[in-house]
Amino acid sequence: MLKQFLNLKLSQKLSPQQIQLMKLIQLPTQAFEQRLKEEMVENPALESGKEEDDELYEKDEFDNNDEYDDYEGSENIETDEINIDEYLSNDETPDYKLQANNYSDDDDDREMPFAAPTSFHQDLINQLNTFILTDEQRDIAEFLVGSIDDDGYLRRSVQDIVDDMAFTQGIYTDEKTVEKILHFIHDLEPSGVGARDLHECLLLQLRHKTPTEYVDLAINIIQNNFDAFTKKHYDKLQSTYEISKEQLKKAIEEIEKLNPKPGGAFDNSNRTVEQIVPDFAIRIVDGELELTLNGRNAPTLHISKDYKEMLQTYKVSKDKSHSQKDAVQFIKQKLDSAKWFIDAIRQRQETLFVTMNAIMHFQQEYFLDGEETKLKPMILKDIADMVGLDISTVSRVANSKYVDTPYGTKLIKEYFSESMKNDQGEDVSTLEIKNILKNIIEEEDKNKPLPDDQLAEILKEKGYPIARRTIAKYRDLLDIPVARMRKKI
Repeated sequence: MLKQFLNLKLSQKLSPQQIQLMKLIQLPTQAFEQRLKEEMVENPALESGKEEDDELYEKDEFDNNDEYDDYEGSENIETDEINIDEYLSNDETPDYKLQANNYSDDDDDREMPFAAPTSFHQDLINQLNTFILTDEQRDIAEFLVGSIDDDGYLRRSVQDIVDDMAFTQGIYTDEKTVEKILHFIHDLEPSGVGARDLHECLLLQLRHKTPTEYVDLAINIIQNNFDAFTKKHYDKLQSTYEISKEQLKKAIEEIEKLNPKPGGAFDNSNRTVEQIVPDFAIRIVDGELELTLNGRNAPTLHISKDYKEMLQTYKVSKDKSHSQKDAVQFIKQKLDSAKWFIDAIRQRQETLFVTMNAIMHFQQEYFLDGEETKLKPMILKDIADMVGLDISTVSRVANSKYVDTPYGTKLIKEYFSESMKNDQGEDVSTLEIKNILKNIIEEEDKNKPLPDDQLAEILKEKGYPIARRTIAKYRDLLDIPVARMRKKI
């Protein structure tokens, strides 16, 4: 049975401007510059650089408390109701408020030269040209090369490749022919390319090496006892081949020289090069910490004068046609969008600075001398409470921004960590414990690696009572394998 009833509900809705601000905050410096360029292309009312005159403008009366109110339905407003004077007044955000002192003219030259080398797959195709192949064989070979991933592996089954060539390329063949062509691929450089798994990849590389006693032994081990090798059952291998420990060690050294990702050996200049540009810089001046925001995050923007002149022309015009009114409505929307964007950039600057400033003061002892043991336990809520921002906003700043310190450039989120109590009842950062654990493992006897329960005992002796399962968790976070896999002969 259907019923009608009233229901009051209070909900929050993010305006397009708030969403725009959140997206701008999470962008690192280089991505922010790209976003800025895109906005200037899309909005001709927005211009960069200083204006021709040096007027210092007062605070924009347009920037009121309703700056982020939803502007839906603005297109339906009558053009006659537009206050032209509001858009003609010199009330933009002044240039000096959108500039940073640590930005010089030398920084304008930020273009990086990029080489255009032959790609990994194109290099394989070029090598195929040295083989004598029929047209059908060449088509199959090129399809196989196109199926190789960036690591150098062919991770698809031969049957799938046969079916795919029939449906997408109109090439009808069989598995036996594809296997035959695959042998040509296996002869290409770097050796190991076109392998279907790690086992085959290592074998291909070993067979390309000059035969020696230890290379032959390594081939035998990989071909017939790969499982025992991966699990590091060295005693079993010695017994199986009736060899000495030194002989096994030499064979394993031959295997360790191989590349498990042959595609990675190729020049990766064709891939996207990511250059880290610090968003902040911390310096020690006269024993005090000084924080600066990268000047690229503080562009100089203003409203186009051409658009103001268009409005002025419309204002003094006596005969206002319908097309002129439509044009003014378009100009108004572009001006609104430009002002919103300029204000969003200003708020982004303020948010980034106050957040990093709070982090710097919270970890002041560390930034003054660089001793990692002085890093305090710090979570997002600690900084959010200090600056009066939401935790999600602090997270956006920390997850994608870098800071240049006297001790190197680091991702800000690396300074965040949970706390644990030592045997003295003091709160210590989990980062400190992870570093101690890492040092213990690096100094252990690799012939007899320490299992997790022994690591827990050592840390307990050092004053950090931690459970074995916590040791396993930290070890995984540090990308350190279990004791058996750390064993060396």
